[in-house]
Amino acid sequence: MTETSKSGKSGKSPKSVVVFDYGFGNVRSAERALARVGADVEITRDFDRAMNADGLLVPGVGAFSACMKGLTAARGDWIIGRRLAGGRPVLGICVGMQILFERGIEHGVETEGLDEWPGTVAPLTAPIVPHMGWNTVQAPPDSELFAGLDPEARFYFVHSYAVHDWNLEVTNPKIRAPRVTWSAHGEPFVAAVENGALWATQFHPEKSGDAGATLLTNWIGTL
Repeated sequence: MTETSKSGKSGKSPKSVVVFDYGFGNVRSAERALARVGADVEITRDFDRAMNADGLLVPGVGAFSACMKGLTAARGDWIIGRRLAGGRPVLGICVGMQILFERGIEHGVETEGLDEWPGTVAPLTAPIVPHMGWNTVQAPPDSELFAGLDPEARFYFVHSYAVHDWNLEVTNPKIRAPRVTWSAHGEPFVAAVENGALWATQFHPEKSGDAGATLLTNWIGTL
């Protein structure tokens, strides 16, 4: 366990969060950002700890196919599926968000994702790629993830691929439709999703300063 605050602002015990260490992600920066907002953070791929933590954060950098291979080798696909089946919160970041979709296409090669959401991760079409730097997002008014944030708040992006269309339709009135946040770089793309216990961001909240800290605080508040 890393050293964090002994109690939250309310005097309650801090929420436990595992940053899943499968070899593809800025785990240390995620650890520091979560500790900053009061979580009890551990970096591990241990099955039981990942399953039993209040929250699971799945980072991701590099190629879609390599991340999927590493995640599967660490049984991360099974852990994510089991947690979601039990309504246990999971947060994906950057490629950790992309692998939650149906498939990814890089250099003409198609790789199956976790298929939690329909959609294809495909190259960005923009004058400059990768999309690297600060950008605003358009969050839905009922977003919990972006609650309390200025609409002009900027988040840090580093990516060359994205999901360009959202195709999941919810017809059951008893099920809350996913809340989808958008951004644009040359063309619109999905910047974040809130869908029951599964949330994800294309940008890096752990590198997004105070805005990212607020976002992580909002997530931890739901655990």
